[in-house]
Amino acid sequence: MDLEKKLELVMRPPTEEIITEKELKELLETKTHPQHYIGYEISGLLHLGILYVTGYKIKDLLDAGFNCCVLLADWHSVLNKKLGGDWDKIRKGAKYFEEAFKFFLGKQKRLKFILGSELYHNNDKYWYNVVKIAKACTLQRVLRCMMIMGRKETEKLDVAQIIYPPMQASDILELEIDLAHAGTDQRKVHMLLRDISSKIKIKKPVSLHNHLLGGLSRPVREGFDENPEIDLKISSKMSKSKPWTAIFIHDSPKQIEYKLNRAWCPEGEVIQNPVLELAKYVIFREKKSFDIERSKKFGGDISIQNYEELESLFKRNEIHPQDLKLNVARELSEILKPIMKHFEKPSKRKLLNIFK
Repeated sequence: MDLEKKLELVMRPPTEEIITEKELKELLETKTHPQHYIGYEISGLLHLGILYVTGYKIKDLLDAGFNCCVLLADWHSVLNKKLGGDWDKIRKGAKYFEEAFKFFLGKQKRLKFILGSELYHNNDKYWYNVVKIAKACTLQRVLRCMMIMGRKETEKLDVAQIIYPPMQASDILELEIDLAHAGTDQRKVHMLLRDISSKIKIKKPVSLHNHLLGGLSRPVREGFDENPEIDLKISSKMSKSKPWTAIFIHDSPKQIEYKLNRAWCPEGEVIQNPVLELAKYVIFREKKSFDIERSKKFGGDISIQNYEELESLFKRNEIHPQDLKLNVARELSEILKPIMKHFEKPSKRKLLNIFK
């Protein structure tokens, strides 16, 4: 595969930012199989934003020749009080995450899964790097990184939570990562590591930030991040803590239709429209066209060939929000059928018991 094709795969949506594109090009010119990493907290049932949107990007990177690593971050999950901070539940949940990603990504020789506690156990070098990173940055800078945990600087934190950013940065060093991958909400810790790289004498890893799929409720704007061009101020991202805003991979067609019917989708509004986002980042990733089925008195059925066409029609009020919602719900139900069927197997269904 030539360089241009590799760059196209890495840069295609849902990628929103590469830091830096020049470094990425140099990396792909010098390494046939660069090392990638993405980490996931174990926090509950998977939704489209986690498994599908970030999963699509992992697929792109595998196709571009990367060795991909998924870190199942049990320590980080405990620090951030996921699943009540219960180690046993979190580690069982990690098996569910691994099973879902293995099914979604398929058999891949260059894909591996690592449990955080296995990486850290009896690993003096890892903990040395945690301390080295912590010493190289100020407390104020670490507190600014708390957004990666879904926390605010002003929020009451325990001391253990403050070591979360240095640990996440140390993960990147320990795994000898060439490209660190995360959602845009994790940008600050990547920038922290890049900024202190000269102090701790390491090569800056390339950073890839993918789009965060919006939740189904009305968007709420917060303050700008250090880079105002990157939309980090949308507090209504799809979230397991707000189940009515998320489409889970185990939702039935009725549940999906119910959630979409309640979704924020004002007529003609294409900016931060969560229903359009589902079409853009999921449906058009899976299919070459998207059929809108509707009554003849409302214009009849229409086959749409790309997202830009869909957005244009909706903006001109040629597609009603209700028609968009119903057809997006139908397509998502079809897309989720294979993984839902997979987890209906008795041996796989057991993996869901800890979330009941």
